[in-house]
Amino acid sequence: MAYLDAASTEPLHPRAREALLAALDAGWADPARLYGEARRARLLLDQARADAADALGVRPDEVTFTTSGTQAIQIGMLGALAARRRVGRTLVVSAVEHSAVLHTAQAHERDGGEVRIVGVSRTGRVDAEAFAEAVSAPGTALACLQTANHEVGTLQPVAQVAEACRRAGVPLLVDAAQTLGRLPLPEGWSLLAGSAHKWGGPAGVGILVIRKGVRWRSPLPEDERERGRVPGFENVPAIVAAVAALRARMEEAEEENRRAFALVDRIRARVPELVPDVEVVGDPVERVPHIVTFSCLYVAGEALLTELDKAGFAISSGSSCTASTLRPSHVLEAMGVLTHGNVRVSLPRGASAEDVDRFLEVLPTLVRRIREEAGVMS
Repeated sequence: MAYLDAASTEPLHPRAREALLAALDAGWADPARLYGEARRARLLLDQARADAADALGVRPDEVTFTTSGTQAIQIGMLGALAARRRVGRTLVVSAVEHSAVLHTAQAHERDGGEVRIVGVSRTGRVDAEAFAEAVSAPGTALACLQTANHEVGTLQPVAQVAEACRRAGVPLLVDAAQTLGRLPLPEGWSLLAGSAHKWGGPAGVGILVIRKGVRWRSPLPEDERERGRVPGFENVPAIVAAVAALRARMEEAEEENRRAFALVDRIRARVPELVPDVEVVGDPVERVPHIVTFSCLYVAGEALLTELDKAGFAISSGSSCTASTLRPSHVLEAMGVLTHGNVRVSLPRGASAEDVDRFLEVLPTLVRRIREEAGVMS
């Protein structure tokens, strides 16, 4: 099976596996207690926090470990909104944010807040000037923008938006799930969220960074863990493994990115040549190295994914965060491109040119067969 769904989750990095196995023996105890085993767990947790901070270029006391990237986004957003309630109740987001951001925005609306949504271009890139105008409105409490889109891979103008937020005095929360470990962090953000299984760490670990001086108040009942920011017992072995994977991926990023970028370029160029009535979406240049999405006219996306699975390819549709609902992708809708029959190929660490070539070899036959079964003749 060729695994080409890294945007959903990366296979566990070998260095994470090694760290996890070691930490299972050394870091199982409660790091909040005072006996020997607990102190060893505390040392591991503190070292992981320091290593994560060093990797991200922030202070250790700005780093909080959560139970997922989704939880990092939810707690980050709700905490910032709660702390700035007296300033205003307006939240600004882009139209192509992950469902974790948009669902939290809906919860904010149900609580009486206002949400302003900024549109994107046909490549999925947010309009930085429109975003700046939105955050400059009186009463804006928080803005959210992803570093890169999870469905089409387009990079967002985070640095420009961050500067506009700074001028307006509005904190910016950045969802960096698709770029942490792969690309350098942009400048100027106030809060940052990421998910370990996206960079080769274990599932069940997220990271929330709140820069010093940013106002934030926990939206949850008080708990003593993670400086009162995240409730519940820390999974120390998983956190240690997650940070080991993050550091490993950052060390490998330059070589991996160069290879993945070239392979995705090949897919972007060859698919329209091999398959008629196809639209490759997302920015061809300003993009993450490993993601490409294309849509096939007259093809049901689920049918194509099933046939690809039979042919030995683990691939998802572009509407990753809402695939289970069978609703059209809100990202593709916002971009104004074809919303059905879409396939997202996302290359994991070490993805081979042979797998990409084999994918390009089988794809035309599968698309033609599905179209013929549906009565569409090429």
